[in-house]
Amino acid sequence: MPNELTDIELFRLFEEQGFITRSRCLAPILRLARRAAAVGGITVLLEGETGTGKQVLAQAIHSLDEKRRPFPFITVHCSTIIEGLAESELFGHQRGAFSGATRDREGLFQAAHRGTLFLDDVNDLPMSLQPKLLDVLQRGIIRGVGSDREVPVSVRVIAASNQPLAQAVRQSRFRGDLYHRLNVVRLSLPPLRDRGEDLAALILGFAQRHRHIFPYITRIEGDLVDFLKSYPFSGNVRELEHAVERMLFSKTEGASLALTDWMQQCAASFDSELDSNGRDDLVTQAAQRLWTAIIQHGLPYHEAIWRLEQNLLETALGQHGQTRREIAGRLQTSERTFYHKLRTHNLTRQALGQEVRPMDCGASA
Repeated sequence: MPNELTDIELFRLFEEQGFITRSRCLAPILRLARRAAAVGGITVLLEGETGTGKQVLAQAIHSLDEKRRPFPFITVHCSTIIEGLAESELFGHQRGAFSGATRDREGLFQAAHRGTLFLDDVNDLPMSLQPKLLDVLQRGIIRGVGSDREVPVSVRVIAASNQPLAQAVRQSRFRGDLYHRLNVVRLSLPPLRDRGEDLAALILGFAQRHRHIFPYITRIEGDLVDFLKSYPFSGNVRELEHAVERMLFSKTEGASLALTDWMQQCAASFDSELDSNGRDDLVTQAAQRLWTAIIQHGLPYHEAIWRLEQNLLETALGQHGQTRREIAGRLQTSERTFYHKLRTHNLTRQALGQEVRPMDCGASA
């Protein structure tokens, strides 16, 4: 077993492999990861939300494995693999095994021989392939499609799931025996919203990684870190990295990143979505901007929603030349409901000023 390290030494070791953290809650996880790296063939299961750094940690485990790091680290994206070709992709095929198989081909297990095969989003692995994967893990032998020859392989498998894999087993979407075979060493990565102490180091690390965009950043201002500690980060570390890239792209001077840089990249991102994406993206962006307003100004939830609805109605009323019926139609609601909303927000006088016709008492709800 490797010698015990202090938390600081442990963080520094994994930072050298690209996994940046200062979070105490990650220290026991990294200790297990280091121990797993020292046991060259042990299978590791990484669980955590999308964007939490599972692939980076898998690469770090491979790099810390003295016996396997000289050999390939190969990633299989299970969520995008085509079911009809999956077996051939993983285990290879012989020429003539199926239409289009014009030559013998090695699979990814053979390509990763003596190294590491990383099964990303293993929870999306087709059910038809799961018993074949289990057989390879148990016996260390593969057989290509159309072949009667078994080939031994030595591969460490690291699997990652963006949801608890036990839940997929309970829902009959994943084989229980394969889950138990993968679940030898299980490491659960927390979301970024639970890693507030990592924000400054991550932002600075990403700024240095992308110094080709803007090379002069040497510090992160406290107002930015304090603000982001309450930010939801649905995309986790990956979302933060893309935001840092946008901040760097917007920079023209200075050696620090501050809250003003974050707000500027948020506005630029929103404008980009407005130009190029559909309504779902616009609603998502609007929700993110509302969240920013809540955090910045300390608005209670009910007040923020109230003001959002009032501003939306005022914007709708500002469209000249439309009747109330036309506006209600654009909002996909009834005239009665629309007028009720106007009264609730004391906007009926403004509505009449815009020549929006009064409601007929017989209008249907």
